[in-house]
Amino acid sequence: MRNIDFSSWQNLLATVFGLALVTLIGVGIRLLTMVTIQQRRERTNRQINERLRTLIAAYKTLGGSFTGTLTVDPAHRRDLRQRSEATAEEDAEALDLGAASSGSDRARRIRDAVEGALSDIILLGTDEQVQLAARAAHELVAGRPVPTHELVVSMRNFIREALDLDPIPRDLVLPAQGPTRPSGLVGRGKNDQGKAESARGGGGGGGAMGGGPIINSVGEPERNDPAESTR
Repeated sequence: MRNIDFSSWQNLLATVFGLALVTLIGVGIRLLTMVTIQQRRERTNRQINERLRTLIAAYKTLGGSFTGTLTVDPAHRRDLRQRSEATAEEDAEALDLGAASSGSDRARRIRDAVEGALSDIILLGTDEQVQLAARAAHELVAGRPVPTHELVVSMRNFIREALDLDPIPRDLVLPAQGPTRPSGLVGRGKNDQGKAESARGGGGGGGAMGGGPIINSVGEPERNDPAESTR
């Protein structure tokens, strides 16, 4: 206030201009700081959301089943083919080739999905999750069945904590969780059945159009009389 001079219009305008310039610079610095902080916060939120989305998908893949086989079969197609050949040599009459092929394909798809989920966990998981995922990957490479329940529990606790959810009560005992069983074969069969029915219906409609009677202007079907045609 001591630098404000009202003795003349020139000094008053200079003082007002100086105050406006200082205020404008202060507001600009504040806006720039707020925008920088907001962009950094949005980038952090996007990273957290992407990480959570990937880990939730991996959790569903590794722990989406409570019944059946809760371990991952590390065998590849060549191993399954060798097993089938050995079984066929031992008992060729009791071997069901259709069931064996569908089971091997199902185990192979489960193994591929689990391998992708383990890769995502090694990339985006915590230290504990990375260690568990690396141990499971080593077990798969060694050709041993891998249970995924311990890794699923670690991921479940982390996801609930990241989403600000209450932890699961300790007195609540949950069953062991295993990899999700794929359902692609069922959907494929339904699609093939639907295509066959639509094709069958289209053929019937074409036959009805081609073989139906001809309707005249009165609304009655015309009769093809050979005598009238000769006349």
